Amino acid sequence: MSRRTSRTHRARTQEFPLSRIITTALPAHGHVSPLLAISADLATRGHEVVFLGGSRFAGAAERAGVRFVALPAEADWDDRDLDAFFPGRASLPPGPERIAFDVQHVFLDPIPHQYRALLALLEEFPADAVIADAFVQGALPLALSRPRAERPALIGIGLTPAMLPSVDTAPFGLALPPLPGEEGRARNRALQEEMDRRGEPLRRHAEKVFAGVGVRLPEGPRGQAQVTVPDEYLQLTVPGFEYPRSDAPATYRLIGALPGLVGDERPLPGWWDEVTDERPVVVVTQGTLANTDLGELVAPTVRALADRDDLLVVAATARPDGPQRLAELLGGSLPGNVRVAGYVPFDRLLPHTDVLVSNGGYGGVQTALRYGVPLVVAGASEDKPEVAARVEWAGVGLDLRTDRPAPEAVGRAVDRVLGEGRFRERARALGAEFAEYRPFDTIAELVESL
Repeated sequence: MSRRTSRTHRARTQEFPLSRIITTALPAHGHVSPLLAISADLATRGHEVVFLGGSRFAGAAERAGVRFVALPAEADWDDRDLDAFFPGRASLPPGPERIAFDVQHVFLDPIPHQYRALLALLEEFPADAVIADAFVQGALPLALSRPRAERPALIGIGLTPAMLPSVDTAPFGLALPPLPGEEGRARNRALQEEMDRRGEPLRRHAEKVFAGVGVRLPEGPRGQAQVTVPDEYLQLTVPGFEYPRSDAPATYRLIGALPGLVGDERPLPGWWDEVTDERPVVVVTQGTLANTDLGELVAPTVRALADRDDLLVVAATARPDGPQRLAELLGGSLPGNVRVAGYVPFDRLLPHTDVLVSNGGYGGVQTALRYGVPLVVAGASEDKPEVAARVEWAGVGLDLRTDRPAPEAVGRAVDRVLGEGRFRERARALGAEFAEYRPFDTIAELVESL
């Protein structure tokens, strides 16, 4: 099956029968949005789709045109306040301890509840396929418990940088780019052995959780089963933005990034015409979730580039009180070259953007690259260091290696990315690569071939 397709929707609907499909994601905005986009696309093609997810996303599922079923309460946390749902988390500093806590309590412990919810849904909605966010590990027992002929196909969707262990890559989480040759493989083996040793308590916990639902977790490093157990694993990126793995299974495929949201009905800000003038435009954002403290990245960027007549700086805060809050952080007023918005349609802003300063959200970074925009990345939580490492490895920007950069560091990085044409050249080349892929068509082809 081709990773790229030019077949029309009409041809597909004539050629294949319609399918019943369950889609599911963790109850977090960054996980739900891609799965609902996939759900909506499949629904427009005539497939019957049910989305299993967090209760606060019921309205979003309805707007996507699909039926909604809520996860059970034990698996229905709120990503906007994880500390409230998981007692003890707030006392742990960011870093290995908190990551281990999240793996155990946020990702592993809900597995039995996710699995039972899927089984209950399949009883009344016998689906042909389950398309699951790779972090919904409660979908894995579907494939581990019975032969393929006795169950729906399981398709995993990779929404973060690939976690698949490989002889060619350092273990996920270390944010180390590939090192070529035998030297690199030796490094990777040693690091993987050390990670396996440190991760043994979590491995034992995972085995216990899976045994509790009657299945055995396959041997191998933690994270491998997420990719190797599904019948197909579709990573939402392109080869130019993901480390090569010579030992990847045939079921692991890179299918391109999903298109960004378009058609936002919010009115454009009054200063919009300025983004099309002669000055280079620098956009800064902390994304839609990690924007509680705009002093992490937005304020330092604004301070770094304040009152420079040669630049227009757009601060996209992704919160309704963002403009007011940013002004307060800056002493009550904004520099003359800065424009601030709560929400702004990125599909319209990015074509006019010369540099994006970002905290490293996977989807946001790839959206920028789809438009050929180079980056300055400053992120230190979740998968953001891995995203930032890939930005430098791909030659499309700079990694500041912190989530609270000094204004001087941001200013130097922005000037480098603007001044050295190689970053823009590589970003545009990667944008052309993204344009070659049709991920919605690839997913639909896979579903329709079942």
